[in-house]
Amino acid sequence: MTTISQKLDLRQGQNLVMTPQLQQAIKLLQLNNAELADYIEAELAQNPLLEKSEAEESGDGLQERKAERDGLQDDFDQGWTGNEGGSGGLQDFDPGTSMASVGAGGSRSFDLPENSFENTIPKQTTLREHLLEQLNMTCDDARDQMAGALLIDMLDEAGYLRHGEDELCRRLGLPEERLNRMLARMKQFTPTGVFARDLKECLGLQLEEQGRLDAPMQKLLARLDRLAAHDFKGLAASCGVNETYLRDMVAEIRSLNPRPAADFDHLVVQTVVPDVLMKRLPKNLGGGWRVELNSETLPKVLINQSYYTEVARKAQERKDKDYLNQQLTSANWLVRAMDQRAKTILKVAGEIVEQQEAFFLYGIEFLKPLTLKDIAEKIDMHESTVSRVTSNKFIGTPRGVFELKYFFSTALAGSQGAHSAESVKARIKTLIDTEDPESTLSDDRLVEILEKDGIEIARRTVAKYREGLNIPSSVQRRRMKRRESD
Repeated sequence: MTTISQKLDLRQGQNLVMTPQLQQAIKLLQLNNAELADYIEAELAQNPLLEKSEAEESGDGLQERKAERDGLQDDFDQGWTGNEGGSGGLQDFDPGTSMASVGAGGSRSFDLPENSFENTIPKQTTLREHLLEQLNMTCDDARDQMAGALLIDMLDEAGYLRHGEDELCRRLGLPEERLNRMLARMKQFTPTGVFARDLKECLGLQLEEQGRLDAPMQKLLARLDRLAAHDFKGLAASCGVNETYLRDMVAEIRSLNPRPAADFDHLVVQTVVPDVLMKRLPKNLGGGWRVELNSETLPKVLINQSYYTEVARKAQERKDKDYLNQQLTSANWLVRAMDQRAKTILKVAGEIVEQQEAFFLYGIEFLKPLTLKDIAEKIDMHESTVSRVTSNKFIGTPRGVFELKYFFSTALAGSQGAHSAESVKARIKTLIDTEDPESTLSDDRLVEILEKDGIEIARRTVAKYREGLNIPSSVQRRRMKRRESD
């Protein structure tokens, strides 16, 4: 019979405890500068001891901010002439420019409203304004005007309405019959082709307006995929016309506008803002590269010690003192975590720049194969830390803005060493771009050329890379080039 008893044992073991502070540090490491700014704003709202460090933008404050720059940056600005390093015209990344003055003979002041820069730019009508004007002229019903405005807001940048009919009825609260009646009216708006659901309907609306949407043209629009493959002989048979007449039909389609909204002014899409910047150092400073955080987008916070001292002196109850100490601890940890984040990002970015220096000097064909583990071993950090640092963060380089993840790619073996997959893709594209129109390069031929260059690659890999670059096969390219020459 089993006897149930209790006993007390001592056991020693190791386990990782994710404290709130450690979780916060990991979270900060994953954020880019823009996301970090939003996070800091939330912390400023709930912690009274934190305050944002804002330098004065004019007068003495500007001079103080300039005086705080480190001596290396000052030496760089004085020693740089733009010709160091033999970079062949490779320029440093410039996140922005400022208009210090205008040309000789012009006014240097934009204080007067009539001379302001924005008043010298002609105003362009947006697609939304253009369509709303037509909607108000053709529709008197207030409910239809409201629904029509919502439909206009659903258009993509090409002018297409890609939402399904059921979804539109649900979102607008309209019966199907009324929605179809509205869409039929709005598809008559200019530019012709707006509110189409796809390319076929867009081109069909334009041909219908020109009186050219006959039976052969409808059959051709239904086979646009074969038109893209330049299968003229098969298309002529499907449309019931000869090849000469088919060429005229194709010429008409090519004269149409597949993106009816392209001629209108659009909202400017926000470009990627780099989190890290790299600059070339002049020879008198030893050459090489300098990597720094983008201070223009990096939020800065300070702890208001004087406010803490004042409030702590007046706090009498225990709960008030505990609250102040808790907020002070949280503020101190946040400042330290941001400092550690900055050091980690700089360490990872600096090692990436060092490993991929040939890419920055000579181009993508010199991009080395690199893994997260390679960087982690070099800087003595965990691979997961490198992964968090490189995710969703961008670096501004002399060759443009790249995501840090871009510099990691698999290795392809070769007789002259390993090659980066991205550099092989660039090599394939270069070979195809410079091929003889009379003798297009097949995938097998590309394999032979790459093997001569010391790159061992399978034919199916070449085909996968080519398709990933949206490059047609050699047969399709030959057919397309012959049609263009005709």
